[in-house]
Amino acid sequence: MLNAMLTGKTALVTGSTSGIGLGIAKQLAKQGANIVLNGFGDHQTPLADIQALGVQAAFHGADMSQPTEIEAMMQFAAITFGRVDILVNNAGIQHVARVEDFPPEKWDAILAINLSSAFHASRLAIPAMRAADGGKGWGRIINIASVHGLVASAEKAAYVAAKHGLVGLTKVTALETATTGITCNAICPGWVLTPLVQKQVDAKAAAQGISNEEATRQLLGEKEPSLQFTTPEELGDLAVFFCSAAGQNIRGVAWNMDGGWAAQ
Repeated sequence: MLNAMLTGKTALVTGSTSGIGLGIAKQLAKQGANIVLNGFGDHQTPLADIQALGVQAAFHGADMSQPTEIEAMMQFAAITFGRVDILVNNAGIQHVARVEDFPPEKWDAILAINLSSAFHASRLAIPAMRAADGGKGWGRIINIASVHGLVASAEKAAYVAAKHGLVGLTKVTALETATTGITCNAICPGWVLTPLVQKQVDAKAAAQGISNEEATRQLLGEKEPSLQFTTPEELGDLAVFFCSAAGQNIRGVAWNMDGGWAAQ
């Protein structure tokens, strides 16, 4: 761990008590980064899992729909670890309905958590990133968008709008930091095998009386040509790559990990 690439850095990953966020946090921790977790539900188990990797870890339960709580979280991270070197904007929620039936309060919540929270966290992280490395600047902002930041699906108006907006925010942030040691990029996954998605597969298999493998094929076959899930660990490995020396001039990209979904 002493020679790990990110030793001495601190990563804050929003929405990281389970699923994609926790997978990314673990991969960053394996490279030596101290971790600030955020999310709802049980946080003691993921916190212990991160600490078992030999790094320091802390938790802040900010509601990512509330700018004041995001500010408190960023202050907590700065007080605990000095500054946020790596910001992973992952927090997200979903609701499915046709436009004319979409509850306005669900629209507002999805835009707040899936898009505005990334803006607030980024604006608060960038000043310390600019001051890093003796004023040369160093930082990594990684926005977890979605293939729905590039293409649309019916009945997902708010999610698609937010993720398209997140890709746009990524590009603007990258341009504004282009001459510094700060980079900003987006990762755009397709289907990711999280516990929540596994429950969907299990439910489909039970409802139709088919095997888990067939239920998986049906789910992926609608959109993802590879018929293969992306894993949270693979997303984490891409985040690590963005943090490496090889990623220092990758700026403003929306990097698909979607099994060919957007290539169709």
